[in-house]
Amino acid sequence: MVDWNLAVATATRLVRPGPDISREEARAVVAELRRHAKASEEHVRLFTRMIPEGTEPEDTPVLVVDRPGWIKANVAGFRELLQPLLAKMESRRSGGPGGAVLGAVGGKVTGVELGMLLSFLASRVLGQYETFAPATRELPASANGGGRLLLVAPNIVHVERELDVDPHDFRLWVALHEETHRTQFTGVPWLRDHLQGEIQTFLDETDVDPTTFLERLREAAQSLSGGRPEGEQGESDTRSLVDIVQTPAQREVLGRLTAVMSLLEGHADYVMDGVGPDVVGSVSEIREKFQQRRAQGAGRLDQALRKLLGLDAKLRQYKDGEKFVRSVVDEVGMDGFNRVWTSPNTLPTKAEIAKPADWVARVHRKAES
Repeated sequence: MVDWNLAVATATRLVRPGPDISREEARAVVAELRRHAKASEEHVRLFTRMIPEGTEPEDTPVLVVDRPGWIKANVAGFRELLQPLLAKMESRRSGGPGGAVLGAVGGKVTGVELGMLLSFLASRVLGQYETFAPATRELPASANGGGRLLLVAPNIVHVERELDVDPHDFRLWVALHEETHRTQFTGVPWLRDHLQGEIQTFLDETDVDPTTFLERLREAAQSLSGGRPEGEQGESDTRSLVDIVQTPAQREVLGRLTAVMSLLEGHADYVMDGVGPDVVGSVSEIREKFQQRRAQGAGRLDQALRKLLGLDAKLRQYKDGEKFVRSVVDEVGMDGFNRVWTSPNTLPTKAEIAKPADWVARVHRKAES
């Protein structure tokens, strides 16, 4: 279905070069990001109170990577996570209605198209906690079968220059966000398995016509290359890859996943801004400029691709999740909010993300009555 090696090669070849920076400056940036990642551990622990004092959570590596390094890491993660779905689609190649098309397109063309998408994303991601990362010789992960924190150095330098903010403050601010994600998964032992189970349930329920899947992928790739007709780039004509979700069971799982991701992203935003005033002197300026950049995108093509890839939904997750966390902490305090990590049953629903008081009533008042 997908030639993964070709996807890596294509994305690496097409990805934009990073910002103009000397070798000495690059070494200094990498060293500073590693220091900030280490310092962020203590800042996040003290602020979130998720990890009891004296407890040592699972150790996960911190990797400062370039854009090709991010591509390799994500292809490895996608390959691991999507294997059940792709195996299912592969079994339908010969007998299903998409068999003839798939036979003509083949894994190599699909690999090229996936590589084009990854080349687009590789220049935009600042950092990432890879929850399901398989360890490789070049990219180590935790001994427990997954987990590593990636900081994409050229993208961080590019954005700090674009925003014209203090580079040292910005690097620490980004590290705080990504360290919060690492704390979420290392401090809540059941979270990784729960999330993986939900994703696998979603994939098990997927009954995707292979032709439809490839059409979505091709739409995204053609947007990058300018191959789509002029009239097809408008927002109303651009469909997300998530539009392949059709069954009620899929929509139910997707609702739960959306709620969890909103919680995780919003919590990270809340923490980075909460810690910020004490350790990041220019946090207010950084947040204001970064929010403007996040909302505007880089133009019409960028906005169309964000919608197609579902990235516009991710932006809403940051905003909605942060409002949920802030509202709950304001009402019941940080320790009261941390009940969210008790079990899968205390995670907020998608409806509760929009109405934090409902979560408080369900988790707190019911427990106290």
